[in-house]
Amino acid sequence: MTQDRLIFAFAAAAANLVGALAVTSRTRWSVRALDAMLAFAAGFMISVGMLDLFPEALIQGGESAAVVALGAYLAVHLTQHVIGTHFHFGEETHRVSEAVSLAALVGLLLHTFVDGVAVASGFDIGGAVGALVFVAVVLHKVPEGLAISSLFLAAGQSRGRALLAASALGAATFVGVMVTNHIGVLREHGLALSAGVTLYVGMSNLVPEFRRKGGWQLPLAFLGGTATYFVARTLAGA
Repeated sequence: MTQDRLIFAFAAAAANLVGALAVTSRTRWSVRALDAMLAFAAGFMISVGMLDLFPEALIQGGESAAVVALGAYLAVHLTQHVIGTHFHFGEETHRVSEAVSLAALVGLLLHTFVDGVAVASGFDIGGAVGALVFVAVVLHKVPEGLAISSLFLAAGQSRGRALLAASALGAATFVGVMVTNHIGVLREHGLALSAGVTLYVGMSNLVPEFRRKGGWQLPLAFLGGTATYFVARTLAGA
């Protein structure tokens, strides 16, 4: 693995911790700004999944890639809504049990591991696509770290354990980047797995999160994320 890829792996993992620090440090932050970030991230992620990851997966794997992508989509649904039933992107404001916080963490580990697979698979296509996938990952990892740490705090756990939970998600992403090129099934199906998970997070996690808030600013932020993707893709020559 090149030094550049290691740097991207560390940066993607650190994004979870940045989000957690926004909660555990008791820094004041704008809920509306978080909603705008979620909407922007959704537009960017869906664009990357639809226009980069999924088409390239089909080129490399044919119809089987579509099956793998669907399986990944369903797997994330099961882990987040059967195991981690309480998780949502955003600060948790209600009291929850310790079991709920741990279940949410377990449910997110598969998703964050595949984030790392997505980054590695993107760079295997080319530097431009890898950079776009990296940006998509980082955009949702900050609110993800905020959400899991706030959930741990809502369960009455310490700030140290809240930071540790976010760090575990970051570590899973780092491991995903590290092992992708060394495990046959990930080398073969990493793009399809990444496409399914990326589209799930964008369409099924992030879009519902901001749609119920109302107003016109968040749909504009969503469109802004899509527009930014096209600008970045053009500048990167992807």
